[in-house]
Amino acid sequence: MEYTERKKAVLVLKDGTVFFGKSVGVEGTAVGEICFNTGMTGYQEIFTDPSYFGQIMLSTTAHLGNYGVNEDEVDSDGIKIAGLVCKNFSYYHSRPNSESDLLTYLEKANLIAISDVDTRALTAHIRDNGAMNAIISTDGKSIDELKALLEEVPSMEGLELSSKVSTKEPYFFGNPDATYKVAAIDFGIKTNILRCFEERDCYVKVYPYNVSFDTLKEFGADGYFLSNGPGDPQALANLGVLDTVSKVLDAGMPVFGICLGHQLIGLSQGVNTFKMFSGHRGVNHPVMNLDSTQGEITSQNHGFAINKEELDKHANLELTHVHLNDGTVAGMKMKDRDVFSVQYHPESSPGPHDSRYLFDIFVDNMKKAKGTTL
Repeated sequence: MEYTERKKAVLVLKDGTVFFGKSVGVEGTAVGEICFNTGMTGYQEIFTDPSYFGQIMLSTTAHLGNYGVNEDEVDSDGIKIAGLVCKNFSYYHSRPNSESDLLTYLEKANLIAISDVDTRALTAHIRDNGAMNAIISTDGKSIDELKALLEEVPSMEGLELSSKVSTKEPYFFGNPDATYKVAAIDFGIKTNILRCFEERDCYVKVYPYNVSFDTLKEFGADGYFLSNGPGDPQALANLGVLDTVSKVLDAGMPVFGICLGHQLIGLSQGVNTFKMFSGHRGVNHPVMNLDSTQGEITSQNHGFAINKEELDKHANLELTHVHLNDGTVAGMKMKDRDVFSVQYHPESSPGPHDSRYLFDIFVDNMKKAKGTTL
């Protein structure tokens, strides 16, 4: 496709700000909360991360598509973002082992994407004014029409989205003869998390977001995992999820939570969450491990966080990791049992491998627990 053939595109923010660009391929209109990701690579993993469901992704890197796509680099059953905004879109790719170009991949998912946007100005606007709803369009709608459509889009605050991305039926991942069995609740789980468990001799049974604790127990797991996912964690409280999480923690087995799972652990213990101004999304976020005093460069994707003041006052929860940019909670643990969680992605998909050790800690906890029951 030649540049001259591409249609005009427009982006309208909730606050009325307008940006212009060009259509990448698929024609139409898309809505959602716009957020920016600072990663310079790993776009396919980002697009297929269920935690981004309902969001328009703004990429701050200068080029997208130059290395094509590969089926090994997906983190779910397909693209989960609501739309895509970028500066330069590459219709040609040069990586030898790529299976397709990015445009074909987006077209198969019917994803609306726009390019030639001033992404530096747009990112700065979001950083200064906060994450907000947006609409992108390539089909000729007027600015007034788009603003009217945008008024109907619900806020991410209070929005429950896990039910839209969670598995409908339980499924297994890994070797049935593995040493450890893990029961995972899928609030929007990333495939690479399951790969990390499989690499550590774990057989995982993945359950829907609304599974009961009685059903979880039937698997006879050595530990429980609470996954990442999209939306406002407090919205899940109305669906009985916190009751299940509380029973999981009270069972006395090792528990590991990532992102939304981390937030649900806090909520189940009476610690509230809040919507962040613009969130943390990228593969270069610095975190301090307070136990080891070592810094970690982490992959992050979240727009909500645990209330640090409430966590500091809690009798049975302890802060373990801190985000070095803004001091927000990046990890915590329970003092009286083997339960811990982090507000980032140690499966590093995409991102550095600094935090993979957290999976090893969870496996060690299961090993100790199995040893006490032999």
